Amino acid sequence: MSIIQGLTKTILYVQDMNTQVKFYRDILGLKIDSPTATDNFNNHIWVEFSTGECSLVLHASGDKQLGKDRPKLAFSVDDIETAHQTLTARGLQLSDISDRLHNVKVADGIDPEGNPFSIYYQGKK
Repeated sequence: MSIIQGLTKTILYVQDMNTQVKFYRDILGLKIDSPTATDNFNNHIWVEFSTGECSLVLHASGDKQLGKDRPKLAFSVDDIETAHQTLTARGLQLSDISDRLHNVKVADGIDPEGNPFSIYYQGKK
């Protein structure tokens, strides 16, 4: 029996909390779990988004230097063509959709602080 029950949080260190919250909430459309009773997130160290089984946490980085080896977030979508069109209409720059192994289609982007992410569709194997 595994001690690890699953990946439940992805923590992304950020410098400008308001800009990052607006990106993940307003552009990608994620729902904030906490804190909810605020419009100014710069005073918060931790902002958590509901993303399914694994939540996304934005964590204020303070004076830490953000390196080039950053985690890459991958968000699953039901229809990659529609998701790509919707997100680019919101001003997001995404790569063209590419076909990958195992019937996966992917488009890549970066958030306002240069953190990489992907949207992807996993078809039947």
